[in-house]
Order: sequence, then C-alpha cells, then structure tokens
Amino acid sequence: MKTRILLTGAAGFFGSHFVEHLLANTDWEIVGMVRTSKVGWLRRLFDQEGYDSSRVKLVHHDFRWPIPGYVKSDIGHVDYICHAGAETHVDRSIENPDEFVQSNVIGTLNMLNYARGLERLRLLHFFSTDEVYGPALGSTLHAEMERYNPTNPYAAAKAGGEMLVNAFGNTYGLPVLTTNTMNLIGERQHPEKMVPKTIRALINGETLTIHADATRTNAGSRFYLHCRNAADAVLFLLGQKHPPRERYNIVGEREIDNLSLAQMIAEIVGLPLKYELVSFHASRPGHDLRYALDGSKLYNAGYRFPVAFEESLERTVRWTLKNPSWLIP
Repeated sequence: MKTRILLTGAAGFFGSHFVEHLLANTDWEIVGMVRTSKVGWLRRLFDQEGYDSSRVKLVHHDFRWPIPGYVKSDIGHVDYICHAGAETHVDRSIENPDEFVQSNVIGTLNMLNYARGLERLRLLHFFSTDEVYGPALGSTLHAEMERYNPTNPYAAAKAGGEMLVNAFGNTYGLPVLTTNTMNLIGERQHPEKMVPKTIRALINGETLTIHADATRTNAGSRFYLHCRNAADAVLFLLGQKHPPRERYNIVGEREIDNLSLAQMIAEIVGLPLKYELVSFHASRPGHDLRYALDGSKLYNAGYRFPVAFEESLERTVRWTLKNPSWLIP
C-alpha cells in the first residue's frame, strides 16, 4: 500500500506548493483537506502544470469543527498528517483575533484529537511560524524552544497550537514534529503579501509603504524563503527519525531588509520604485520590525536548500507578471 499523507490547508499558499512538491518528488497519495476562505483557493491547485487528480483526493471540511465519522471514512487511512492549514495574516488577526484562535488553536485541537485515533500514523507535522518567538532584537537568532514572546494575535494563536501539539505528544504519546518557518514567497501568493503587493505598486506607479524603525531610516528585515524550498525541507524532515516532540527552524539562506527586497523586485520588473519609510509600531501596533531564527539545527542534519534566494525571487516575480490576475486584491 502506498504512503498516504493528509494535508490540511491544501489549497492555501504553502499547502498548494507542498502538493506540487509531493507530486513531483514522491509516489505518495495525497488527501487534501480544503475549505473556502481568504487564504484557501482551489485555483492554486488546479492551475499547477503537474497537478494529478488521480493522486490527490480533496476532502471538504472546516477543521475549526471536530472531524465527523463520514469525513474520517472519506479520508481513509493515512501515514502522515501535515497540519499546514491556518489563518496567517497579522493585520487580519489584529482586526479579528477570534477567527485566528478558532482556526489556529481550536482547529489544531480538532486535528490532534483526530490523529489520536489513527493506528498507523507515523508522524503529525505542525507547520508553524517564526513569530511565536517575537521580535529578534539586534543580531539575535532564535533557536528551537527558546522562550516564546508572541506580540500579536496571529503569533499568540500559533503558539497556542504549538503548545497543544507538544502536550498531545507528551500526554498521549502522539508522534509529533513542529517546524517554525520564516516569511514565505512564491507563485500564487495572496496579494496582501510583500512580493505581490510590491509588484502591484510598481505596475500602478503607486508609493509603497515600507515599515522601518522610529527614525524611519532602517527598514524591517526578514529571512525570506520560497515555498518550494520550505516544502523540500518538510519532505526531508518527514523522512527522518525524530525523538519525541521534535522541532526544527526552517530559515531562508540570508537576511534581507524590506527596502532592499522591494528594490530587487523593481529591478526585475524594470520600473522605478516609489516608496515611503514609516515607523512600524506607530502605523502597525502588534507588528515586529525584525524576525530571525537560527537555522543551524536543520543545516547540521545535512539539509541544503535546492534553489538560491535570488533565483527563487526572480522566478516568482516573472511568473506573477505573466499571471497578473494573482495581483488583484
């Protein structure tokens, strides 16, 4: 019997890229749990060149509710669960924190309760974020399992989900793995995110707002990572043996500030960048200027990203220019 994986958020940004990566690099059968939302869109799956409906079974269920028996029957047996479905945008979490707690905490609880009843489950993977550690001041790089300091409702909800994963691993012996991943880029991304938002501003000749420190001279920074690299790292980790309640940081190859990123995008697009640096905390309370993780644990495990950041960014920008419908808010 072939390996089967249940992937929540299969029509989401990372989830759709993970489906694409699994189709190209394994013979696994994929069960994608999907629902209609701001972040889940079936077009992300159906627009893929290599999408194979004979290997992907879509199950419609909102995991904010417990999984009923008929949905369990529809899913069938699974060897792995990748719980990547989540609400993810900080601005929307500030506007509506309830929705994020329901999805990222209660939804995670529902998936864990479902996983407890599976006899053949090898591993449940929880796809989490760097933001649970809060801001990284100066040159700080947060290592795995440092003290959490979430500063906005999105980060707090993901931290709550992580704690449930750890508790179920400890209390019930559930085989669990958590990855904390930094800011993702890639094709088919929601237009509210940095890369498509910058492309749209360039095309329309608009001024791009870039968040900086209080002096408005130093832009915020991230370790940006393409979804194909994140998907490759997750697949690598699924193939390893882990101690109970293991976790890894998945970090981009190098740090880049948001102004430099916008300038790189402008160079690829071939249009001048109009921008304004604004104080990040005055304009967006609850946001952090810098996030940074220590990726040495994954590196020491022998993993290397297959595609360099610059190549990933250029491919993403050029693909988006050829598919401008993805820029429509």
